[in-house]
Amino acid sequence: MPERLTIRRPDDWHVHLRDGAMLAGVAGFTARQFARAIVMPNLAPPVTTAGAARAYRDRILAALPADSGFTPLMTCYLTDNADPGEIARGFAAGDFTACKLYPAHATTNSAHGVSDIRALTDVLETMQRIDMPLLIHGEVTDRDVDMFDREAVFVDRILAPLVADFPALRIVLEHITTAEAAQFVEQAGERVAATITPQHLMLNRNALFDGGLRPHAYCLPVVKRERHRLAIRRAAVSGSASFFLGTDSAPHDVARKEADCGCAGIFNAPHALESYATVFDEEGALDRLEAFASENGPNFYRLPLNTGTIILERAETIVPPAIDIGGSDVVPFHAGRTLGWRLVE
Repeated sequence: MPERLTIRRPDDWHVHLRDGAMLAGVAGFTARQFARAIVMPNLAPPVTTAGAARAYRDRILAALPADSGFTPLMTCYLTDNADPGEIARGFAAGDFTACKLYPAHATTNSAHGVSDIRALTDVLETMQRIDMPLLIHGEVTDRDVDMFDREAVFVDRILAPLVADFPALRIVLEHITTAEAAQFVEQAGERVAATITPQHLMLNRNALFDGGLRPHAYCLPVVKRERHRLAIRRAAVSGSASFFLGTDSAPHDVARKEADCGCAGIFNAPHALESYATVFDEEGALDRLEAFASENGPNFYRLPLNTGTIILERAETIVPPAIDIGGSDVVPFHAGRTLGWRLVE
């Protein structure tokens, strides 16, 4: 087994950098590892215009050293009233890299999300015409659908018809969690892809109830049964170009996570690459990590591959129990545990 692994510098194709003091505290963890990142637009208020995207990008860059070399790729938050012209202009100007579809009330700050995908027909036709990717939080929010079935139902009810109705639209199904989603993406062809998080590769739903209720294992979509975790792992290490890295790192301070209505999100940015390396090592697939982390995403987005490299070495990495972010504690993924890989500075 290799003791060191050198790969092309990777990108994170799904991250929440927040804003204000939280942004200032967490942006460096992502920039330390990744050359680029698709930044989620679910702020309050959400990023729905090119001007808002430019302003948010400026705040991200201001939170980092001038020589960080990090490029935030901005996204447009879709609403029922989204303006196709604004989206097209923002994409042409480079202010938007993609649009993000949140079903209304599916996750954090999604109250302004889409209530009926049929309201987006003009937007989706425009995106298809200009070859702009659509990023989807793939869950239905119907109260009669079990929380653990929401992704599979979305794939059947919403995604399959969407792919059929817009045959040239490039789609990324974000943070997949189920065997059904992995199978759909694998069979859908080159215009449909998926991101996969470290937590969904490493946790099943038992983690939510391990010796008591575990709020720091709570994210959306929620982690699923073991058979789904194994299916996601098989997809990630398969070598298929349809799957690539997206951490969905989503920090909340301890007070918001451990409240009576705790927030969803796992802060995995501090040791994201160590987490992925652990999974690929366990699966005997370290030779496929570079494609998953550094090549499949840029190829799908039609962006150049990064030219730099990073080094991972087989060594202990001790994850702290909490990290002070702007004066508040945030609990990272793997808090208090030791990982077997380390990113070399």
